[in-house]
Amino acid sequence: MTDGTTWLAAPRSISFGGYFVVLARGLTEDELVGRLRQAARSTTAGVVAVGEHTSDSLLEWMDDTYGDIHAAVGLRLGRAGDWTYAVAYGGWQDEFGSPTPLSRDGAHLCVLEFEEENGKAVPPRFAYAHDGRLLSACNLYLDDSWDSEEVEGDPATASRLQALLNAAGLPDPERDSEEAHRTALGVIERFFGLSLPKAPIVAGALPAVVLESGFPKPVRQG
Repeated sequence: MTDGTTWLAAPRSISFGGYFVVLARGLTEDELVGRLRQAARSTTAGVVAVGEHTSDSLLEWMDDTYGDIHAAVGLRLGRAGDWTYAVAYGGWQDEFGSPTPLSRDGAHLCVLEFEEENGKAVPPRFAYAHDGRLLSACNLYLDDSWDSEEVEGDPATASRLQALLNAAGLPDPERDSEEAHRTALGVIERFFGLSLPKAPIVAGALPAVVLESGFPKPVRQG
């Protein structure tokens, strides 16, 4: 049994700092990692497989290895139904850019992102691409606090999603931000049939890799 995505709206749903989750259909875990590595804005030295980790143990490994959890990007990997997923840790903020190129060759790719501890109050964001085309993307509050109030992307898909979000009462400046966040995630997960299992991500151990930037040099112990 799989969960939807609305549980991501809870404070620190995965770890301190927010979340960056990539869902892909039509890609294996290794293929998803390879595309994320190619899309990384840092010059990566390679992909390091680090075994199975919980959220906490991966962050501890990165801190012990690099002296700073933001010196690399950790990814915990899994599958939920038709979806392969990668959950990012460490220095993922502004690292990967648009998901559109990652969806080449017929893949479906969805990015859910929230910089929860950003002092600029960045809203949660969403983007969905298929076969090299952006189908839809928006600020999940659907207000003008950061980006346009409109859903961007393919006109037919974006307009349908916009109508559903509006029908759910968004934007609503009087609504609690967490509730607006949850509402938008619920609309999007139903529209695209997204699945993301909470228990293994929050409490379990999953296969993990680290995308090394090469700077600073690793300070592995032992």
